[in-house]
Amino acid sequence: MDPHTAIDTQELGEKIVRVLKTIYDPEIPVDIYELGLIYDVFVNEDQEVKILMTLTSPNCPVAESLPVEVEEKVKSLDMVKDAEVEITFDPPWTQDLMSEEAKLELGLL
Repeated sequence: MDPHTAIDTQELGEKIVRVLKTIYDPEIPVDIYELGLIYDVFVNEDQEVKILMTLTSPNCPVAESLPVEVEEKVKSLDMVKDAEVEITFDPPWTQDLMSEEAKLELGLL
């Protein structure tokens, strides 16, 4: 593998995380990354991104719009050729997945 590709993939991963931190769950004043809703971000050498994420609950009011927002914002990055969001409820989201920062913000610590 070309060493430049690896660096670009890592750099792209960091850019994706920055974008994810601008997206908020409408019910909780914390971004979806700090909430632990993003389970995984895959970036291949063709700059195609796949994001595995969950929602706080299957009945989440933004179950339809949030994944679309994530996909569109990630696709808007120059380095991204394509993005796909897959929703999973396995494992189900719990407050344990939240970052310390998110727990602090919500007064859970």
